[in-house]
Amino acid sequence: MHSVTLIKGDGIGPSIMDEAVKIINASGVKINWEETHAGLGAFEVFGTPIPEETMTSIDRTRLAFKGPLTTPIGAGFRSINVALRQKYDLYANVRPAKSWKGVNTRYENVDIVIVRENTEGLYAGLEHYLTPKKDIAESIAVVTRVASERIIDYAFQYARDNGRKKVTVCHKANILKFTQGLFLDVARETAARYPDIQFEDVIIDAACMHMVMNPQKFDVIVCTNMFGDILSDLTAGLVGGLGLIAGANIGKDAALFEAVHGSAPDIAGKNIANPTAVIMAGVMMLHHIGEHEAAERIKTAVEKVVNEGIFVTPDLNPNTKAGTVEMGDAIVAAMENL
Repeated sequence: MHSVTLIKGDGIGPSIMDEAVKIINASGVKINWEETHAGLGAFEVFGTPIPEETMTSIDRTRLAFKGPLTTPIGAGFRSINVALRQKYDLYANVRPAKSWKGVNTRYENVDIVIVRENTEGLYAGLEHYLTPKKDIAESIAVVTRVASERIIDYAFQYARDNGRKKVTVCHKANILKFTQGLFLDVARETAARYPDIQFEDVIIDAACMHMVMNPQKFDVIVCTNMFGDILSDLTAGLVGGLGLIAGANIGKDAALFEAVHGSAPDIAGKNIANPTAVIMAGVMMLHHIGEHEAAERIKTAVEKVVNEGIFVTPDLNPNTKAGTVEMGDAIVAAMENL
C-alpha cells in the first residue's frame, strides 16, 4: 500500500484529478489517498494557500499528486509550486514531450525530455528594489556547483536508465560567464563520466531556433531554472500543448507529480477539461514508486484513446460528444482490454 498526498487544486483541478485517481485505482495499484488542499480555494477557507495539514501530509507521505493551483494575487504570496519545490528540495523538474499519433501538430516524431534545475537560478527569490522610489529593481541568479552537479548528473543518469542517447546542456555562458559558465563547466565534467551518452552544449537562443526547425535533433535537455521553464513550454507546443504534458518534481526523499497547465477557471464544471496531462503525471508517479506494469498499462490505454480521437475532450476533437468523465471511462475500458 502506497500513501500519496492528493491535492486536487483549483478550477478544473478536481474534475481532472477525479479521473486520474479513478484510472490509477482501476489499475489495481493499492494507494491510500490523503486528500488535502492548496491554492486559491485553500486560501479562501484556511487563510493560507498551503495549509499546515497539507505540509504535514507531505512530510509523512513524501509523495504528492497535484492538480493545477491558483496562487492568490497580492499579499506577498509567491508561487505555491516554487514554495513546495524549495521546501522539499525537489531539485529535478522533469517534463517529457512526445508526439501523439492522434494529435495533429506541425511536427512528427518529437521525443524530448526537459530536465530543469528546480530550486535556484533566477527563481531563488532574491530580488529587491534599489531605490526608495522603486524605479530600479534587481533579481539575483544563484547557481551553485552542488546544485549544478546533482541536476546534471540526474539528466545523464535519466538518459542511461531510459535508453536515451544524448544529453544537451542549454546555456548562455557566452554572456553570463560566471553563473552559466559554472553550469557549463560542471556539465562538461559530468559528461566525461558518461562515455556511453553523447553530449553537446548549445547556447539557449540557438537551441530555441533549432527546436522549431528540427526538434528531432534533441533527446534529453538539461538547463538552469528559468531556461528550463521556457523550453519546457516550448516543447509542449511542439506536441500539442500543455494539456498533454506531465511534470515531475523529484528530490532525494520526496517527489511531487502534477499537471503543468493552469487551473482554467473559465471551463471548470463544464466537463470539457482534458485530463491527459495529469493522468500521464500519474503514470510518472507509478514508475517512481516501482509500479511499472500498471504505469505502462495506463500509458498504453491513454495513447489508444487519444490516438483514436473518439472519446476525447473537445480540445482534441471539436466534433466529439465526450467530455472529461467519458474520456476517463474510455481509458479505464481500454485498460481492461489490454
